[in-house]
Amino acid sequence: MNQEYFDKVTELEKMNASDQYILGWQEGYQDAPEVEEQRVTDAYQAGYEDGKNNNFDNVEKFKD
Repeated sequence: MNQEYFDKVTELEKMNASDQYILGWQEGYQDAPEVEEQRVTDAYQAGYEDGKNNNFDNVEKFKD
């Protein structure tokens, strides 16, 4: 992965984003397939969409 990816994941961790949001963000950023339907949470879905768009628009809603 590139440095931007690691910097953004570190930033999410410092923001206390939920683990599900971070996991979704990582997979969306990498354009990986989503997890199985029964494992998708609201936090994961929001993170996935934000990762695909390379932003943190929904992180405030999903903090630990």
